[in-house]
Amino acid sequence: MSVFLTSVSSVVEIVLIMALGYILRRNNWFADSFGGNIASLITKIALPASIFMSVMKYLTKDKLMGLGIGIIFPALAVIVSYLVAFLAVKLFKIRPGRRGIFINAVANANTIFIGMPLNTALFGNKAMSYFLIYYIVNTVSTWAFGVYLIQNDDPTADGKKERGKINWAKLLPMPLVGFIFSIIWLLIGIPVPNFLGQTLTYVGSLVTPLSLIYIGIVLYDAGLNNFRFERDSILALIGRFIISPLVLIILIKFGMGLGVHLPSLMRQTLVVQSATPMLAVLPILAKEAHGDVKYATDVVVMSTVLFVVVVPILMAILQFV
Repeated sequence: MSVFLTSVSSVVEIVLIMALGYILRRNNWFADSFGGNIASLITKIALPASIFMSVMKYLTKDKLMGLGIGIIFPALAVIVSYLVAFLAVKLFKIRPGRRGIFINAVANANTIFIGMPLNTALFGNKAMSYFLIYYIVNTVSTWAFGVYLIQNDDPTADGKKERGKINWAKLLPMPLVGFIFSIIWLLIGIPVPNFLGQTLTYVGSLVTPLSLIYIGIVLYDAGLNNFRFERDSILALIGRFIISPLVLIILIKFGMGLGVHLPSLMRQTLVVQSATPMLAVLPILAKEAHGDVKYATDVVVMSTVLFVVVVPILMAILQFV
């Protein structure tokens, strides 16, 4: 029951911050340009800082070297989820501006803000090293490939102009640069000066509240009357809550059949993380790429709220993993 209450509490916190953004926008606290300003601040400054400090806080050199074979299963699961999502885009003819969002919704999860507190409530701190396995896979997947798909799904882009040019901003987005830099820093073993660590922690802590406030702004601008379960949203929810964990469970079972042993706690942790809601920054990334921000907002809000229902089902499934 305490785990269920933890998940409900996490969702309520998220909804309240979204509501704050909605109310402030309705009362004209924010100019029309505020959303774009938030998007730039988060993707170029706050997210790299957040990722860097997360690596410094939760990883050590020994933990990084000891992740071992466990990392193969979530990595393969994410790859398969990408392939399934690509196939769904073709099969269901998902339109430009939504394709990159949809694929990310299926393949990548909100591991830090929802996944980590839920995992701690379920399994305690002893599962933190297993959580880090999924966190690393998810971070690399999102910022090395996922964001690239969204940026290249810009419906306003001129494909002929872009052809033949290498856009390093797309190939190396700042959050990925932050992750690479943090791993190098970790391996070198240089301690982070206290003043720098505190500064980056404060800046990085802006990511979640600003992302959720932005979602509230988008909800107001779009109108709550237009918030509905449409085909593309339902497909994304099926991909996130059913396909993604199912693929990982099948791979784990297949590996066990081949004699690859993973501790029970590791298996359960990885499955929990594979079924967490969609990235809170999806609407921000969609805004940056001139994509369908309303669609991104819909799927993030839906997946976050529905996660309250998913948690008890997930807990029942875990005993068979």
